[in-house]
Amino acid sequence: MSEDSAQNGRPKRGPRSKRIRPYALTGGRTRARHHLLVETLVSVPSYDPTLSETLMPESKALYERARGQLSIAELSVMLSIPLGVVRVLISDLAAQGAILIHPTAHTYHHDRNMLERILSGLRELPV
Repeated sequence: MSEDSAQNGRPKRGPRSKRIRPYALTGGRTRARHHLLVETLVSVPSYDPTLSETLMPESKALYERARGQLSIAELSVMLSIPLGVVRVLISDLAAQGAILIHPTAHTYHHDRNMLERILSGLRELPV
């Protein structure tokens, strides 16, 4: 038993083997509970270090990275985790209340005022 594992009573987890298939990380699930687009932004509303220690390594890495506001695509690239796996794991964290999913333009696709505000903002961007 290493010195770290002796301090907290649990064996320290190392990085997972590359032999573990992505579907094993999601328990065979391929669909997220939430509608998560690649541009969907997520963040941690209030960081809880004790929660972080209880998560499996991939979920823990997502939780730690989402302390700053990032998109689903950015998390996938940063952690080299397939996009579908990131969606399922982020959705699980959101169901626990650990992650906040920010609304995207898709959320307001029936709201004409919001779409006009988005279009106005896009027109004001320097080209």
